[in-house]
Amino acid sequence: MALNDVTVVLVHGAWADGSSWSKVIALLRGWGMKAVAAPLPLTTFADDTAALNRVLDRIDGSVVLAGHAYGGAVIGSAHDEKVKALVYIAALAPDHGETVADVFYRGAAHPQAPQLAPDRDGLIWLPDDAFAAAFAQQASADELAVLAAVQRPISAACIGVPIEGPLWRERPNWYLVAEQDRMINPETQVALATRMNARVHSHAVDHSPMIATPQVVTQMIVEAADVVRSR
Repeated sequence: MALNDVTVVLVHGAWADGSSWSKVIALLRGWGMKAVAAPLPLTTFADDTAALNRVLDRIDGSVVLAGHAYGGAVIGSAHDEKVKALVYIAALAPDHGETVADVFYRGAAHPQAPQLAPDRDGLIWLPDDAFAAAFAQQASADELAVLAAVQRPISAACIGVPIEGPLWRERPNWYLVAEQDRMINPETQVALATRMNARVHSHAVDHSPMIATPQVVTQMIVEAADVVRSR
């Protein structure tokens, strides 16, 4: 099996869309690898897992799933046999019976982390200034402007549902600890990666390293795909 026989499915987190992976997609293409960004509606957790499963249904062959932040919970709820490895990018990884909120609020909040609350429609928006302060502080001004312009709010209904039988218990997994993360406490990330028995890479990157440091993210995905290929 060659690297191009493995498809990488990229799953965005809250307040983002598939375009957040654009630099990683370009780098993976340079490796001759296929990549697909799964569009999550961020309406309910069930909707999001269903959206990912629809993408997986369209793919033939082995898959490496990569999830950022909230997307980590979504990839952990996939149960397609084509998925051979999981890559967590500063991601939440609830265990059986835990919710996204349980792990997100596990550690102390960074002083520059935004205050989050649902609006009257039950949607949680990220304040525009939070993109530069906490979400992607290493990104350029132009990149921050795009992130704010295309943000997709997450419904409060996504974060309170207990997870069942996470896939990371059954598949090899990798975890990128973002040491300068201001959204998810890096200590929480280390604790999650440890209990997952993940292959850990730790870097001085922000919460959204696929924006400012896509090479770091791509390296981990290629490493996972290479392990899948060699089996």
